[in-house]
Amino acid sequence: MRISVVDVGSNTVRLVVADALGGVPLPVHTKKWRLRLSEHVAHGGRIPDSAVHQLSEAVAAAGRTAERWGAAGPFAFATAVVRSAPNRPEVLRTVHAETGIRLCTLPGEVEAELTFLGARRWMGWRSGPLALLDIGGGSLEVAFGRGRLPEFAASLPLGAARLTHEFFQGEDPPSAESVKALRRKVRHQLRDVAARIRWEGPRTAVATSRTFQQLGRLCGAAPGRHGPFVERRLHRTDLGAAVERLAALPAAERARLPGISAPRAVQSLAGAVVGHTVMKLTGLKTVTICPW
Repeated sequence: MRISVVDVGSNTVRLVVADALGGVPLPVHTKKWRLRLSEHVAHGGRIPDSAVHQLSEAVAAAGRTAERWGAAGPFAFATAVVRSAPNRPEVLRTVHAETGIRLCTLPGEVEAELTFLGARRWMGWRSGPLALLDIGGGSLEVAFGRGRLPEFAASLPLGAARLTHEFFQGEDPPSAESVKALRRKVRHQLRDVAARIRWEGPRTAVATSRTFQQLGRLCGAAPGRHGPFVERRLHRTDLGAAVERLAALPAAERARLPGISAPRAVQSLAGAVVGHTVMKLTGLKTVTICPW
């Protein structure tokens, strides 16, 4: 069976077409449309009509592409940037009216649970008790479980794009005081969640998302052209050094570093601060990068 999924994030609309015949789904085609919705929306603010129209165009293009690849109508979902918008119902209605595709939003905890499920399928049972970290543009998802589904899942407003807008607006590179203020907020927000992960004592920790993939590459992990089955790890000490490196550079120079793409260079520092802080507070020295 060939399926398709459309993921509307803070930065991109991403289509994945995959063959799902049991076991691990095998992607056969992926495509992205860069919208950077988070740049059009202040924290908790309304998504403007122009951005909604661009979103509809991207979702419609994703639907047409999925059809060309022989997949049924896509399952389309949006994450934090749409979920937290006060005009969310209007956005969802407009996208459906203009595209025929029903876009839905998932509660943050459900998003964490589904991401954990994907990571567990990727890692397998050999990984034992599993912790999951996922840095998006608008939120951070954390989960833990011993089985197929998590026993604990949380979603926190600590996304890389959101925090960049909140703490580094107009600063490139940001001041040391701004970086310290960001780190204080992340520590405060993570206190209870991190304590739970430390108490559970996971055998394996997995990090998903483009943010972690790019930070892993920055810290020496294999490039994407080596394929998804090459093991990629990110060490906390290396990430700590990367935070200092990113903090000293403006976005244009960060984009020249290994793994850091130009569209994500601005938010790469905030993502690195969140990643390093969550690893430190949870006691995780190393995470495995999941390509999903």
